[in-house]
Amino acid sequence: MNVKCQETVLYALVLAVSASFIGCGTEPVSSTHYVERVVYALTDSTFEGRETGTQGEGMASAWLDTEFGALGLRVKGDSASRQTFRYKPHPPMQVHGEGEGSHMGMALVTEIVGENVLYSLETEDTPFWGIVGAHYDHLGYGDENSLFRGEPTIHYGADDNASGVAGMLELAKRFDSQSSGHSMLFAAFSGEEKGLWGSNQFCETPTINLDSVRYMINFDMVGRLRGDTLAVYGTGTSPGWMELLGSCNEDSLILVPSESGIGPSDHTSFYLEDIPVLHFFTGQHPDYHKPSDTPEKINYEGIVRIVDFVERVIRKLNAEAEWGFTPTKDQDEDSTPRFKVTLGVIPDYLFDGEGMRIDGVSEGRPAQLAGLERGDVVLSIDTVQVTDMMTYMGALSLFEAGQTSEVVVSRKGATQAFTVTWD
Repeated sequence: MNVKCQETVLYALVLAVSASFIGCGTEPVSSTHYVERVVYALTDSTFEGRETGTQGEGMASAWLDTEFGALGLRVKGDSASRQTFRYKPHPPMQVHGEGEGSHMGMALVTEIVGENVLYSLETEDTPFWGIVGAHYDHLGYGDENSLFRGEPTIHYGADDNASGVAGMLELAKRFDSQSSGHSMLFAAFSGEEKGLWGSNQFCETPTINLDSVRYMINFDMVGRLRGDTLAVYGTGTSPGWMELLGSCNEDSLILVPSESGIGPSDHTSFYLEDIPVLHFFTGQHPDYHKPSDTPEKINYEGIVRIVDFVERVIRKLNAEAEWGFTPTKDQDEDSTPRFKVTLGVIPDYLFDGEGMRIDGVSEGRPAQLAGLERGDVVLSIDTVQVTDMMTYMGALSLFEAGQTSEVVVSRKGATQAFTVTWD
């Protein structure tokens, strides 16, 4: 297919998806309905899981242009709204969705080209900037980060991270150049799943002056709010974060703060540039990095609650002339336990009790084979008392594959012991 024909088909498909989910008429759309439409649009099979460097990612970035454009924001990329980054994998990678005439074709890729989508809201009253970001890429048909054990199939990425993009777009709707206080950059990053490629590229070749950036807010996996509990990472990157968060928490959210500015999402790139960061996150779940991360499982009212909270935070931030940065004490390689075995569970990172609560169990792995279940709280492994994530990881560092251990858990108020064979 020639390039002009490919572009015509791409544009037609993007218009079709937009028409399906944006709707007709001029009546106002509620925040909940809007974020739901965004999530369903980005998880449409047309985008084939939005893997960086694929046609699906390109179509998703084109769809984002239509959304940002409808909000009247300015393009702020290197070329129009786009900022391109390139990566040469060694060895070359097999990528799904690139085959001629078949969405399930395979191609050997020697260079991956991805695109950030950048739009701005600018005011002349202040030279300062705030950045709100969310990555829009995901795993395509199941890249090297997939936790699914089966035939290649679309990984929809509703929570990871269509939810964050929906939150960012909903937030962008609520600001204008007269009321924002600071200029604001809204950044849809790609390459996050590959290793923060897009946000790293932005920080290496920024399209605004990084010295003028007062903060970076990151939405990543905000679609599974359970009850009132919200994790906030990066709270130690500015001395004023905790006081500000407390003053804006009118909705009585239960905040679970983490001080470190280092984490597996795009805020890390900005923290390393001495910019105060906050990353909002509603926790892991059994659908993480699997095809089952689908839009009907998203808590859309929960996303709106988070956006309401963050809007209050940003409005107060933008009223400040300065916002201080502080480096955080981050775990280094020497202090992180090394282990050769796995229990095969997803920890509940929002659990603030004693022990390590299991939020998901992988089929066919040691925990499931031993009879452990979601909701169990691991209290000890052999003679090691498990009080938190670090002691849990420290316990794992003591064992080798093939060994057996007694794992004691709390289940529905009762203590039970299980024999686990490590792999």
